[in-house]
Order: sequence, then structure tokens, then C-alpha cells
Amino acid sequence: MVATLDDTKRLAIAERLADLRALQAFILSNDQKLIEVCPYQDVRERLQNMLADDQKNLGIIDTVVVQYGIQSEPSAATKAFIPQFEQMISGNELTFYQKLMHHELMKHSQVMSGIVIHKAAQKVGADIELAIGPLNTVNFEGRAHQEQLKGLLEQVGVREMTGQDADQGLWARVQDAIAAFSGVAGSVITQNTDKQDMNIQTLIRLDHEKVNTIFTEIGATKDPQKLQEYFGQLYKDLLVHAQAEEEVVYPKVRPFYGNDDTQELYDEQAEMKRMLDEIKAMNPADADAFRSRIKDLMDAVGDHIRQEESTMFSAIDRNCSTEQKEQLATEFKATKSRIQQELAASLR
Repeated sequence: MVATLDDTKRLAIAERLADLRALQAFILSNDQKLIEVCPYQDVRERLQNMLADDQKNLGIIDTVVVQYGIQSEPSAATKAFIPQFEQMISGNELTFYQKLMHHELMKHSQVMSGIVIHKAAQKVGADIELAIGPLNTVNFEGRAHQEQLKGLLEQVGVREMTGQDADQGLWARVQDAIAAFSGVAGSVITQNTDKQDMNIQTLIRLDHEKVNTIFTEIGATKDPQKLQEYFGQLYKDLLVHAQAEEEVVYPKVRPFYGNDDTQELYDEQAEMKRMLDEIKAMNPADADAFRSRIKDLMDAVGDHIRQEESTMFSAIDRNCSTEQKEQLATEFKATKSRIQQELAASLR
């Protein structure tokens, strides 16, 4: 029996991630629309700060989707909902207060989606928890934005009805305090996940950590269904990672890393692909044989990882600027996304 490469729970999370990305992109677009029509300078400044956060968080979500390893389209419901909501927000029927209120509701929906994805990941596998970890930043800042928007709604609503500012009551002070705390904590969380800080070594290391987590999960079970599920993810992650490195990273490092060392990396990955196809044809019901062969794969991958993270990473540091390493990361992420889509199509 050939090991099945898809798992319904993982596919469901992939669709929710696609929904989350679509919601974030819509929120970003709506930020810009609200700023354009906002009649109040102080409110506009707050919205501009949220826009900057939302732009960064869209980049984080893009990274999470690629690290997760399964590409999906948004759900039919999300595809239908967003254009309808966008049409309503873009029209002239609503006051600015009403548009801002619906924006806060959209933020709430996005935050809840992120929380549900996180909770689902806890039930499915440690490798998924690791891949979606940066979503905590998005969830945290989304929650802070919710509180800020509630305070803005209070001010805007009173201004529209009376032409005067609302008193800074207890409710508003509580919201400001929560938002301020969330902003401080969120900034700490985002220090290592902001797009500007992500270089090629960081992205490759994230892949390595996820693969090692899957190997650990496989070593901890003899359940054929779990073995099948974990191997399915391992198979896709390793193939995508290897092809992206061979297209983007290895050609870049060959001039300064050397022909022999670079060719060794290519050869190791060719052997890894051969082993993956061999295991793919095995029956996970024979758990001992299946896990034994995966142990051989783990040893081979471990040697490969150690070479990359020691000598190759050092060579990159010596020969590439910060900007070049970030650009290489951007290309690597985009290439992985494309390969994931191609692999998903080939496995249908």
C-alpha cells in the first residue's frame, strides 16, 4: 500500500490559513479606504499605525502559509463574503462610524480565525504548531487593534452625533490600557518575525526544525494512520525544500562555497529523494520496517542539515550582505510557494 500524502485535518487547516490570508489582505485594503475617507486627523493617525502593522502581518501570514507546507484556496464562503463586504464598505450608504464598526467586526473575525487555527494545530501535530507559531504575533496585534478600534468607535460615534469629543470614561481607559499593553508585548513578539529580520538562514533553519519535529513524531508512534499522516507531510516538506534550495540557494552559493561542496549538497538531496520514493511505496501497517527506513532517512537528512547550518551558513554570512540574504529569503519563499502548488496539483 502506498502511503497517502494528504490528511483531511491538515487540508482543513490549510484552507483556514488561506481564509486568514484573504481576510488579512481585505483588512489591509479596508485600512487604506478608511484612511482616505476619515474626517478626523487623530483617528487617521491611529489607522495609519494599524495599516503598518497589517502590512507586516500579511507578510508573516505569507511566511506561515509557506512553512505550513500545504497550499489551498480560500473557502467558497470566504470568496463570496469578501466581495459583498467590500461593496458595502466602498459605497456611500454608510457613515464613517458604521464603516469603522464593520471594520472592527472584520478584525474580530480575523482574530478568531487565527485562534481557532492555533487550537486546531495543537490537536493535529507538533510540526504544525511549530510552522504556525508566528501567527501568535498576528493574533496578538489583531487583538490590540480590536481594543483600539473600540475606543475609536466611541470617539467617532459621539462626534458624529454631537460634534463634540467623548469624555475619557472608564471603558475607554481600559481599552487604551489593554491596547498599550498588547502593543508592547506584541512588539517583543514581532522582533524576530518582522519581514525585515528574516534572512535565508532563518528560513532554511525553520524548515529544518519542522522536519526534525516530524521525525520526532514518527519516532513516537506505531499507529499506521499517524505514520501515514506524518510521512505525507515529511515527503512534501522535504521535496519542496530541496527543490527550492536547488533552484535558488545552491546556484547563488556555488561561486563562494565551492563546486565540490555545493555538488555534495545536490548529491545528498538526490539520495534523499530516492529514499523518500522508496518509503512512499511501503506499507505503514508494517510499522517497524516503515520506521526503520525513516530512521535511515533521518540520519541522512541530519548529516545534510549539519553541513548546511555550519559551513554553508558561514559562507553565506561571509559573502552576502544583509540585504542580499533578505532578498534570497524572499526568492526562496516565493519559489517554495510555487513548488507547493505544483506538487499539490501533481498529487491530485
